[in-house]
Amino acid sequence: MTASSDIQTSVVDLARVHMIGIGGAGMSGLARILADRGHVVTGSDAKDTRIVLALRAAGAVVAIGHRKENLELAGQLPTVVVTSFAAIPQDNPELVAAREHGIPVIRRSDLLAELMAGQDQVLLAGTHGKTSTTSMTVVAMQAAGMDPSFAIGGQLSKAGTNAHNGTGSAFVAEADESDASLLRYEPTVAVVTNIEPDHLDFFKTREAYFQVFDDFADRIGDDGTLVVCLDDDNAAALGKRTAERGIRVLGYGTQAAVDAHPELTAGVTVTSLRAQDFGSEVTFLIDGREVAVDLHIPGTHMVLNAAAALLAGHLLGGDIDLLASGLTDFSGVRRRFEHRGTISGGKYAGARVFDDYAHHPTEVAAVITAAREKVTAEGRGRVVVAFQPHLYSRTIEFAQEFAEALSLADEVLVLDIYGAREQPVEGVDGRIIADKVTKPVRFVPDFSQVASVVAQVAQPDDLILTMGAGSVTMAADEILAELS
Repeated sequence: MTASSDIQTSVVDLARVHMIGIGGAGMSGLARILADRGHVVTGSDAKDTRIVLALRAAGAVVAIGHRKENLELAGQLPTVVVTSFAAIPQDNPELVAAREHGIPVIRRSDLLAELMAGQDQVLLAGTHGKTSTTSMTVVAMQAAGMDPSFAIGGQLSKAGTNAHNGTGSAFVAEADESDASLLRYEPTVAVVTNIEPDHLDFFKTREAYFQVFDDFADRIGDDGTLVVCLDDDNAAALGKRTAERGIRVLGYGTQAAVDAHPELTAGVTVTSLRAQDFGSEVTFLIDGREVAVDLHIPGTHMVLNAAAALLAGHLLGGDIDLLASGLTDFSGVRRRFEHRGTISGGKYAGARVFDDYAHHPTEVAAVITAAREKVTAEGRGRVVVAFQPHLYSRTIEFAQEFAEALSLADEVLVLDIYGAREQPVEGVDGRIIADKVTKPVRFVPDFSQVASVVAQVAQPDDLILTMGAGSVTMAADEILAELS
């Protein structure tokens, strides 16, 4: 039985919701919204974390460890059970017990669709940049006094949260394409940042991956809008196909990209861009007028994300100047070029450690390019990257592309593969990437040695990046300790 055929997709009773893996980045946010709306929330997770403690404080009852008895944490059986089919095995005892009791089992995406029902749905999709763009949209709309509800795959640095039950009419969320779950939603505004083949372990073919974005666009309501990045050829092509089907489409991008796609109306154009050591000074043309934003996150890709956020907020009635002020105040998302610390003195004085979630070649290249822009603007240091590949299937598929992206750095450490949900593949490890890198590179299969190897190659004022979707984030603090 496949995951997609083993779920309920009809309207369900949310009176008592039990969430398996409640401490996860996506699940915990929805649990918080449910609790805020007065629903009874129970759940289980593998270990106690700060997120679990916060959920308990919000009123959720959370058990550590997975047992069938957890279904009765609220004193009676739940009306629905929520799970992630990517992370939770089908023989999970709570999942098995739910089926034995005839309790509906739904995915996180189904629950999100239920929570968004009746609101203006602002959904951010694309191969890369979903979390950052969603976060920027939320912060911009908050600054405009719109108080949207939101669910984000990461925590806003300033707010320290990944979800909120707002008082406004809009609900802002990421639309995840990795398992086609974005097809559960009915967007008012759908943003597609870019499209590049990924998650081929699920889709099998590139054509199937591309098709899911067309299907997503077709779910836009009669008065809704598709917003596409014109700097991405595949997103622009999606926009053209969607417009031909009679759906309203607006583009955003640099002046060159806007000029290259006259068949699509530009909602926002980046008319000027100047890199600074703190980020970028940007001017956007929107609704016939220019607005300036001092963006405190480096990289041209972040400028484009900000353009999408500005346009999405404006489409729902947000004041342009207030939206822009929110983007200026945007302080980032945890694990998206997140500054983890700077060495104040000694052998490595001025070295800075950043951490980033990038785990696809295009993301890796964009983050390293942003790092390069930063050190160039500051006039000091090199770019040193410690990269942990994520998934055996993705490593095999994109080994050459990863190597080319990593070769944009000055020094490279390639860690072993973080398999996540996948089993090891014989003969496949981080060396298949490291062997193709053209800059100084070291393969570091022992995670405990990462910090000491960084210390061997680091110099004063270097910008050091830990990068990947797995456990590599823990290496950032170890590197800071080693260099200190």
